[in-house]
Amino acid sequence: MAPTSKADRKAALDAAAWMFNIVTSVGIIMVNKALMAKYGFTFATTLTGLHFATTTLLTLVFRWLGYIQPSHLPLSNLMKFVLFGNLSIVGMNISLMWNSVGFYQIAKLCMIPVSCLLEVVFDKIHYSRATKLSILVVLLGVGICTVTDVSVNMKGLIAAIVAVWSTALQQYVSKYGLSIICLQYVHFLQKKYSLGSFNLLGHTAPFQAASLLILGPFVDYWLTNKRVDAFDYNITSVFFIVLSCTIAVGTNLSQFICIGRFTAVSFQVIGHMKTILVLVLGFFLFGREGLNLHVIFGMILAVLGMIWYGNASSKPGGKERRPSYTSPADKSQKLALLAESGDHSDKV
Repeated sequence: MAPTSKADRKAALDAAAWMFNIVTSVGIIMVNKALMAKYGFTFATTLTGLHFATTTLLTLVFRWLGYIQPSHLPLSNLMKFVLFGNLSIVGMNISLMWNSVGFYQIAKLCMIPVSCLLEVVFDKIHYSRATKLSILVVLLGVGICTVTDVSVNMKGLIAAIVAVWSTALQQYVSKYGLSIICLQYVHFLQKKYSLGSFNLLGHTAPFQAASLLILGPFVDYWLTNKRVDAFDYNITSVFFIVLSCTIAVGTNLSQFICIGRFTAVSFQVIGHMKTILVLVLGFFLFGREGLNLHVIFGMILAVLGMIWYGNASSKPGGKERRPSYTSPADKSQKLALLAESGDHSDKV
């Protein structure tokens, strides 16, 4: 009777973590888009700084409760993480501000081919024919959306490109002239310096908050020609700002809760669900912004390519290292991390 009770408890916790991650990840996109598009808070950099400031408060609570133990992370690695992390998350939020929800979400799928390119260059990963074809389908779908989505502008396109590349680069640590790095940056730092997920968040969140809150108002003024201190703060806009910060903490927390709890396949399913939910909710909440038959076809094609890629790359021979041997456990671990790479930008 006890094993059944234990299994039921684990299943309930898994379901709760699954729903927590999906609700917060999708919710932050919807709230941020509403805040920027409907209430005119076009200060994506400062908003991201507020998110990390709130997250820093959470890490202080965790440290007080004993969940975060004293640890060390070299300043050079910390600064590298903060640099790419800020570019990634700010780029995503700016992309959301300047683009439709649909194009914002579809552009994030470009992290699949970008991450694959980095793995080919740095890790000498070999992909099967089916995996390569699935990547081409993703690129084709994104390309159709980019060309035919009338809401896409040059500023939004540049923001999306910067966000995708910085997110992919954040997941890799490259030591110039040294050996090839085979794991994503987050996992690399955790393994090398024996850092738990909360420990790493405790190191990085304060620096990201400080840097973004100091530079944010200047960057936002340069991007929008508007001053954050001159914004008309009313009850509704302040409520959405607070709501955005609260959900952002939940998003960051849910990412760490899910790490290690789910398999690579589960990560992929979660990612697929979030992509489809964002596209559907974006359509219902924000109307037919830039939507036409060509864009719908491109979205469907890109999503199908994403699902095909997840299935093809997880099969034997779909994705393997050459010439050195990679164990099935390592491949599964890397696949889980890559499946999360599209959601890594959910850290806000």
